[in-house]
Amino acid sequence: MNISGILVVVAPSRIESTCASLRALPGIEIHHVEATTGRIVITQEAGSISAEVEGLKRIRDLPGIILAEMSYHYFEEDSELLENIQARLDDDSGGPFSLPGYLNE
Repeated sequence: MNISGILVVVAPSRIESTCASLRALPGIEIHHVEATTGRIVITQEAGSISAEVEGLKRIRDLPGIILAEMSYHYFEEDSELLENIQARLDDDSGGPFSLPGYLNE
């Protein structure tokens, strides 16, 4: 499970419509709305890091979004992430993520 805290900024006149659009997205919960400045604080829950990133992209693509930035990220054990790390550690091609041979001794 991945949880991210996201600050969303819109024009104050778009607060209501943006909140409605955010509520329609899966895994989104609105925690604070500051109507005079157009700031909305939300959390997003996603099953993996890639799903979390895709969710942030969907938020940024909503009409009227000025800013949508992740300010907090929490993740439990993510099998997708762990598998990619192991693959990089096993890579002996000399690429940027490969380990020098003496570390494998």
